[in-house]
Amino acid sequence: MGRDDGEGCDVTGAGLELSEGLQVFGAVLKSFRQAARLTQESFAPKVRYSAHYIAKIEQGKRFPPCDLPERVEPVLGETAASVLKAAAKKLSRRSGLASWFQHWVEIEEEALTLYAYECRVVPGLLQAEPYARKVLESHLPPVTDEQVEARLAARLDRQRLLSERQNTSFGFIIEQAVIERGFGGPDVTRHLVDHLLTCARSRNVELLVMPTRGVEHAGVYGPMYLAETRAHEWVGYVENQETSLLITDRNQVSGMLQRYGRMRSQALDPEASMSLLEHMRGAP
Repeated sequence: MGRDDGEGCDVTGAGLELSEGLQVFGAVLKSFRQAARLTQESFAPKVRYSAHYIAKIEQGKRFPPCDLPERVEPVLGETAASVLKAAAKKLSRRSGLASWFQHWVEIEEEALTLYAYECRVVPGLLQAEPYARKVLESHLPPVTDEQVEARLAARLDRQRLLSERQNTSFGFIIEQAVIERGFGGPDVTRHLVDHLLTCARSRNVELLVMPTRGVEHAGVYGPMYLAETRAHEWVGYVENQETSLLITDRNQVSGMLQRYGRMRSQALDPEASMSLLEHMRGAP
């Protein structure tokens, strides 16, 4: 989530063929919607998605949800649903992206609550542009300048969730060492700390710093992400090296929620976290 959004959170940089395929899919969906004389705003609630999400799909900037054809059928008809279902299957074969990752993107877009714990890098949703660029430039094997720019644009676009999803609760726990590492140099770190402070002042964002020293730590299993869906069900997400996993097993997700809850009590509280960030920003 924090290292390489080019692997799935947005289609920018995912390949020309894929981008064109998504644009065609979006155009077809838009055509069926307009034929039914529905605006994006009137169509979205009928298929139980946000108007913004529908707009992104129609623009070819988001993968169509797996259940979109099913939701569309009562609204646009059987023919539209069949065409979109066939087109979606073709996209999945071309995309080279695992279905669980595509599902996570859908969940993230519509989540009521999003939690993240990171001990490697600052989560992608909180990365300042200079920091994000440095993370992407550090990818191995090396990527082209064009890939860096495309993935950077995708990552920055994802960050709109913090401002546009004002009814979504965002929670982040970041290891103190991640910020103090100085990744990218002093200027990059200063920009990062300023950006974190700005994000932390949002009413729907909780940013906690996990102190470097502590007798107890519930995060020994590594980074994790959690999301509460509109159906008030929780799912988890983890990634490592070049692999990722969407977790829907209730017992496993329950364990992740317990660990996240424990880490909230072990981390610095919001006021102390802000104070530490202010201190870091003022440090020479």
